[in-house]
Amino acid sequence: MTWSFKAEMPIYTQLVDQIKRAIAAGAMAPGQRMASVRDLALEAGVNPNTVQRAFQQLEHEGLVYAQRGNGRYVTEDVTVIGEVRRALALEQARQFRAAMEALGCSDGEIKKLLFGSEEEDNGKLSGM
Repeated sequence: MTWSFKAEMPIYTQLVDQIKRAIAAGAMAPGQRMASVRDLALEAGVNPNTVQRAFQQLEHEGLVYAQRGNGRYVTEDVTVIGEVRRALALEQARQFRAAMEALGCSDGEIKKLLFGSEEEDNGKLSGM
């Protein structure tokens, strides 16, 4: 997994978000063993305490569970994974819609952008 962090957000929340997205996208399968705190800290270039905090948050949200002495695993509850996937998708949709509305696009224009092809549109969006 490639890690990238922004200065304006706490690193542990960015770790949580990136791991959540990997689980929701299927890049981390249900029941898959997670990297250890130390290994993930080395891979991501962060402090182990930061990774531990991220893992605790993921456990609290039900996406990860710990087996004493055996590591952490991605939840096998596909319902939880589906709910997280839906929440992430809705947030992306809200952000896209807000950005398009800020550009002055109508609902119809937004739908064309999402569902129509560029060839069908031929620049018919107002102002384009």
